[in-house]
Amino acid sequence: MDMKKMMKQAQKMQRDAAKAQEEIAAMEFTASAGGGMVEATVTGGMEVVSVKMDPAAVDPEDVEMLQDMVVAAVNEALREATETSNARMNGIMGGMNLPF
Repeated sequence: MDMKKMMKQAQKMQRDAAKAQEEIAAMEFTASAGGGMVEATVTGGMEVVSVKMDPAAVDPEDVEMLQDMVVAAVNEALREATETSNARMNGIMGGMNLPF
């Protein structure tokens, strides 16, 4: 394979990766915990954009449970965002193990 062709392919891959990263950053991922009592939404850019709680989840006698549900929902949403991002980038990079 000649160098010029390899460089063109690398540049295309770089453009495709940059476009995919922009698209992923704009995506939103939502997850819930506590049977839907707490719901968290994050972006593909790993930013928390909302946390919703069912009023029934707010028990002044058990604040720790609510805190745990919030953490679980946020972590699950972030995991989904990370998995989607990794799958998309691996598809573009053709399975190369490059850090994103």
